[in-house]
Amino acid sequence: MTPSILALIVLGLALIGFFVGRQRALLLSSRERVKLHSLPGYYGQALALFITVPALVLLGSWLFIQPALIENHVSAMIPDTAIPQGGAKSLVMADVRRISVGVERLVEQGFVTEGELADMRADFTNVRSRLAEVGVALGSDVEPAVFQAAKSYRSIGNTWSVFRTFAVLITALGFAIWAYLQIKPRMRARNTSETFIKTLLMGSSLVAILTTVGIVGSLLFESIHFFQLYPAKDFFFSATWNPQFRGGSDLGFLPLLWGTFYVSFIALTLAVPIGLMIAIYLAEYAGNSLRNFAKPAIEILAGIPTIVYGLFALITVGPFLRDWVAQPLGLGTSSSSVMTAGLVMGIMLIPFVSSLSDDIINAVPQSLRDGSYGLGATQSETIRLVILPAALPGIVGAFLLAASRAIGETMIVVMGAGAAARLDLNPFEAMTTVTVKIVSQLTGDTEFASPETLVAFALGLTLFVFTLALNVLALYIVRKYREQYE
Repeated sequence: MTPSILALIVLGLALIGFFVGRQRALLLSSRERVKLHSLPGYYGQALALFITVPALVLLGSWLFIQPALIENHVSAMIPDTAIPQGGAKSLVMADVRRISVGVERLVEQGFVTEGELADMRADFTNVRSRLAEVGVALGSDVEPAVFQAAKSYRSIGNTWSVFRTFAVLITALGFAIWAYLQIKPRMRARNTSETFIKTLLMGSSLVAILTTVGIVGSLLFESIHFFQLYPAKDFFFSATWNPQFRGGSDLGFLPLLWGTFYVSFIALTLAVPIGLMIAIYLAEYAGNSLRNFAKPAIEILAGIPTIVYGLFALITVGPFLRDWVAQPLGLGTSSSSVMTAGLVMGIMLIPFVSSLSDDIINAVPQSLRDGSYGLGATQSETIRLVILPAALPGIVGAFLLAASRAIGETMIVVMGAGAAARLDLNPFEAMTTVTVKIVSQLTGDTEFASPETLVAFALGLTLFVFTLALNVLALYIVRKYREQYE
């Protein structure tokens, strides 16, 4: 039974438990002629929660632990002779998982029976072609030991799935019986239900924290592995980026960092002033009819996929800047440039700045405006001296969102700025960014055993540190210059 069907069964039992628990509370109250401590629905909620939570926690834990245990058992079955020259056992295990999925499809779709599968051997059967019949593609022929490991992986997984189904259902039914017997008129069902909900909300809030810790931990672990293979001094201070998957690479970080900041600076130079002025006009000067039309029209830009912006940069903006600006001024002959990517990215960021800033400006109390006008200030003076200082934290937040989006953008840079890693002040030359090189280094050789692949994690960690520093700086600026009103 698949985990999704099992979860639906548990939820169905919980729904039944809700009505059963509610009815039992009402029945006991009328029989004993005692007033219920809580509303009848809380008794049903308590029973439903006792059915759902332990069973789903067990299911989630099982799904998390089971693959690791099976892989540890199956990986021991793979001899070193089955690992290709220059490969790794992790890559072989990826093939084992893929083959096991294909074998399961062969059985489910009736291409082979369980008996035929037991007798099937990779050295006598073209396993690769058989798996292609069910949509599982392999890059090379299957080794006999790998195929046997895949069959064992499937067999163990199916056996564990049966135990998982029984364990989850028994847990749900066991807690259902126990919770049913606990229902009494004086039971504090409301407190039980509220405690469950409070714990659920607390767990949900921890998801973001644990996710951040997991991301930073994975980046840090792989970055340490990278710096054990490649000197940190050469990474941080070298101006040459020339990865060679044959070895002997130059992996200098400076050209990528320069390209990232250069493109982001041009984008923010365009997006921040225009976005802020749009927000001020819509919030303070425009009428309701114009505002109701202009605000959604501007926000349409935020919904356009970045690949469309990339095509716009490649086909329209790049050739225009090359033919009408760069070539006449003798600054370059390429349509891929920092200026192309920066301008198109700036257009993309305008709605982020304008929409958030507009909402923040509108949130400033009207009493501040009235007090400023009462003291004789003009509308422009009120905006500059009262409204903008009061809205400064939100406006800085909008700028930070735009900056983070600019630093993390990939597709516009690939199609608009090219992939050349260089240090150059000319904005009409092709350059690249950190995110583009992270993608390129993780495409192809993904065994995470060479510096050329592990450098992607070092790039990601360094970019994370720079973004964190940007947020800290913005927080300092907000605390120092914001206006606080009683």
